[in-house]
Amino acid sequence: MSALDPKRTVAELKDLRARTGDENGAWRVAWTDTWLDSRAWLREKLDALGLETHTDAAGNVWSTLRGESDAELLIGGHMDSVPGGGWLDGCLNVLAGLEVIRAIKERYGGRPPVTVRLVDWADEEGARFGRSLLGSSACGGTLDPDAERERTDADGIKLVDALKRCGVDLDTMGESHAELKNAAAYLELHIEQGPVLLDLDLPLGVVLGTFGVERHGIHFKGQAAHSGSTPMNRRKDAFLAAGRMSQEIYEITDRNGGVCTIGSCVTRPGIVTSVVAECDITLDQRHLDAGALASMLAEAKDASRRFAAEGGVEVRWSKLWDIAPMPFHPDLLAMAREAVVEVAGVNHDLPSGPLHDAAEVARAGIPTVMLFVQSLHGISHNKIEDTKEEHIEMSVAALDALAEKAMVWIGARS
Repeated sequence: MSALDPKRTVAELKDLRARTGDENGAWRVAWTDTWLDSRAWLREKLDALGLETHTDAAGNVWSTLRGESDAELLIGGHMDSVPGGGWLDGCLNVLAGLEVIRAIKERYGGRPPVTVRLVDWADEEGARFGRSLLGSSACGGTLDPDAERERTDADGIKLVDALKRCGVDLDTMGESHAELKNAAAYLELHIEQGPVLLDLDLPLGVVLGTFGVERHGIHFKGQAAHSGSTPMNRRKDAFLAAGRMSQEIYEITDRNGGVCTIGSCVTRPGIVTSVVAECDITLDQRHLDAGALASMLAEAKDASRRFAAEGGVEVRWSKLWDIAPMPFHPDLLAMAREAVVEVAGVNHDLPSGPLHDAAEVARAGIPTVMLFVQSLHGISHNKIEDTKEEHIEMSVAALDALAEKAMVWIGARS
């Protein structure tokens, strides 16, 4: 595995941090000038390597190293960040992939056995317009332009106008699907963004897949009444039912695994002298297994109806959003485990709670796998996001080892 220089990746990450961040974090928000500047910086490195680089109809940047076979190994990530985000989220994926392609080009004299492509997905975070995985969903074929057409940012700027400024037409973004014509496998490296590897004191892990998500609003309706004159046994308190629900979701996760979160709660009339007449909460449920996710949802609905009946209130559910679980390819999972053990000596399998571009690629039928590297503090989307430099270097080496195995696998299947 000579020719690989993981320390160069660390140095490039630090250079990018200096260019696109400040004491409050990273500011590479998609469709902004800082994001465009970060891509121009990346383009200089891609051109210096002699790769064929272009931007597709969805704003995704593709760089290609032609191989003996047209079958393609894809390595992907995203340069965009959330406002005030960390220095590694997304861009580690891209710059590690760049270093792997450098090494592959040198090892094979400029022509590897299969074609290798690096992709920088556009707007993975959805930070400005609230639509995550925008570029990868367009490429994967799941983007509905009409569903996104009226999106605006906090300043009232429309998504369609921000895209146009960057040379992207919302209605033709789906044409980027043609980029997957010869795709045979997709690899992605990412910081974990959570504490699992940290708590296990392990540098690297293999991602089993991305969680499915069920996201709903739950509306409890009771009766407003004076907080001083209404006996406790005569109240129809909408908040009481919601409060019982908040405890029940922990019982649901104990039974099924996965995670559940009540992320918001709004009461009406919302004054100190009134029993709560209406209470709206949001419920986010996630699991890697579709059957378990369905059970979690059914149990939550049953519980809400039970608490509503006990409290003499009404309950109504409304779907906010959902996405199916996306398990990764078993062959690539096996190769990823081998690569991690070769580099770190030990591996740990774990699911991904956050969504990633890899899930959209997998949903398009492309064999996919991800690697995680430990996150210090278990924190991401925050200026304190960090990973030990030696762990970053190990992650680049593991991605390189995985890429070599994947090229052999692709060759055997082609």
